[in-house]
Amino acid sequence: MIRWVAFIFVLLATFYPLLPFFDRLWVGRVPGDLRFTFKGLDFCLPFGSALLWSLLAFLIASLTKLI
Repeated sequence: MIRWVAFIFVLLATFYPLLPFFDRLWVGRVPGDLRFTFKGLDFCLPFGSALLWSLLAFLIASLTKLI
């Protein structure tokens, strides 16, 4: 379990600078995503987007396994 938490933390820290690009892909705008500003810095925790992208990846993997 701790490996998944560490993996998600590293993933979020890696993709945080790319969020302006991902705004066009609805990352950070889905219900369940948290956005807040602290001392002039914008923070985004895309929990809802992560669930949707994970579901999409799971569906693609399931479909390719069937073929």
